[in-house]
Amino acid sequence: MLSNHHKKLYDAFYESTHQNEYLDQKTEVLVGLAAAMGMNCQPCTHYYLQQAKNAGIKKGEISEVLAKVMAVAAGQKRLQAQQVLEEYKIDINTFE
Repeated sequence: MLSNHHKKLYDAFYESTHQNEYLDQKTEVLVGLAAAMGMNCQPCTHYYLQQAKNAGIKKGEISEVLAKVMAVAAGQKRLQAQQVLEEYKIDINTFE
């Protein structure tokens, strides 16, 4: 879908995100994994799981990343429901 020009620009940008000044490799991979999970990108999640294995990241570390992504997603859904209740002036206490 992207033109060759735009694909090259995107590829260069993406590659630049792996050349970190402040994050070590392990942190970069865990952040990438969390972002991939949060964005529901299956190919990206697969990529970062492979990178995690190559970087020696442990199962428990992956589990903690997954738990954090789940907590943020659940919090977002709770806020979404709260906003709908408030916007449409729905009193949840009237539901039985």
